[in-house]
Amino acid sequence: MQHAIIFFDGVCNLCTSSVKFVIKRDRKDCFRFAPLQGETAGQYIDVADTPENTAPGSIILLEGGKIYKRSTAALRIARRLGFGWNLLYGFIIVPAFIRDIIYDQIAKRRYSIWGREESCMVPTAGLKAKFL
Repeated sequence: MQHAIIFFDGVCNLCTSSVKFVIKRDRKDCFRFAPLQGETAGQYIDVADTPENTAPGSIILLEGGKIYKRSTAALRIARRLGFGWNLLYGFIIVPAFIRDIIYDQIAKRRYSIWGREESCMVPTAGLKAKFL
């Protein structure tokens, strides 16, 4: 099975909390994780070539060889988290430019509301296999 990879802002407290949230609910072991600031991200995506509001201020999902960003990435992740959370995927019918307005407002304020760390989170020994 090829795992989808979630690239996240490794110093953002909201982002690392979201990663922990996904790990806890990823019962089918669908995801692997890598910080946007790390070498792995550079191997799969050109972070320097993405718009300012996309990286590192965005979650990026690599799934089935395709890159998904912002609200689309978040909804595609929710779809794989099991009953309840997968219902959020229904919001995919809302045009991305509308969904992304809300996403961008949260992303813009994430450091001021949730704070940030000086360095990327270090996974525990039990979770190390989920990180690239």
